Amino acid sequence: MGIPGVPAEGLRTIGQIVPTNSTRFRFDQDAASIAVDLVRDHITGAPVVDSDGRIVGFISEIDVLGASREGHDLRRLRATDIMTRCPISVHESTSIADAIDIMGTCHLLNLPVQRDGEVISSVTRHDLLRATMGLGPGMENVE
Repeated sequence: MGIPGVPAEGLRTIGQIVPTNSTRFRFDQDAASIAVDLVRDHITGAPVVDSDGRIVGFISEIDVLGASREGHDLRRLRATDIMTRCPISVHESTSIADAIDIMGTCHLLNLPVQRDGEVISSVTRHDLLRATMGLGPGMENVE
């Protein structure tokens, strides 16, 4: 069972994956709304982008949890206050094998994907596992 529009030999690059995480945070977004977005979208994190859509950081659940645990008012903090700077990202032409290696080596749950310098999505470990099985989103119930 293949994915429509994908060569019979299977998925090879990140750009061929249909990602399940298209969330991006604005650099000036408050941490409280980021927390709401993480919970609402059932994601573990997402890239932070500037006004041109270029990646400037990454925020995960643990970043928000840490700020909250330290007693900060999340409504007063901005993404730039809690994000991880110099985040790891890949280009859409990156091979799936390389993405798996990067995520494993760096212990990442999400990997931002760029096209022409702009973040277009993030792939998750789940997305990569599904891709290596030749499944598209929503096709997990196979026998």
